[in-house]
Amino acid sequence: MGQTLGDVLGFAAGVAISPLPIVAIILILATPRGRLNGSLFTIGWLVGLSALGAVMLAIGGPAGSAAGKQPATWVGGLKIGLGVLLVLFAVRQWRRRPADASQAQLPKWMAAIDRFTPVKTLGLGLALSAANLKNAPLTIAAGATISASGLPLGQQVGSLAVFVVIGSLGLLVPLAVFLLMGERARRTLGNWKDWAVRHNTAVMAVLFFVLGLKLFGDGIGILTS
Repeated sequence: MGQTLGDVLGFAAGVAISPLPIVAIILILATPRGRLNGSLFTIGWLVGLSALGAVMLAIGGPAGSAAGKQPATWVGGLKIGLGVLLVLFAVRQWRRRPADASQAQLPKWMAAIDRFTPVKTLGLGLALSAANLKNAPLTIAAGATISASGLPLGQQVGSLAVFVVIGSLGLLVPLAVFLLMGERARRTLGNWKDWAVRHNTAVMAVLFFVLGLKLFGDGIGILTS
């Protein structure tokens, strides 16, 4: 199980370092219903990652993702495809980065975040975790890696749980700071938000590129082993 955790921790870190979800939860926490909506947003995020990972575990078992002690060929093909996809996203993000980081802008939907209902906030957490162009490929890759490990089901579920917790630290930390410090946390969270907004595009481009190359290399290694 230790080796499997080591294999997926990089993917989990990539999910955790997601500037836009971090900005979103900080904005949500600054609203009048920040405590409730912030908690619901985080729950939606956790459920989204868990559900997508669980789907991959369910698919990987019947599909024979582990052939003996080696990952099946289709797992290698999947990782190569996801790796290429992330590298293409990296190029796209890098070309779209603003020349002046101080001119970076938030998505338009974030301007209405203070008017989101609890249900909509929960759905936003689900969408940003399971349907995000970076998080979804990384979660699929983590699920495929776990299912291809040949571990007993209980240990696979445990590995997925660790992935979800590590991948959620980007939200859990701001939420914990807010719940523990209350109003005193606003300045700290505001500084985090400003940094994330300025560097979102560059951070995403670098993450896409590094993790895409890792996935591509892993896939090549599986196919040639």
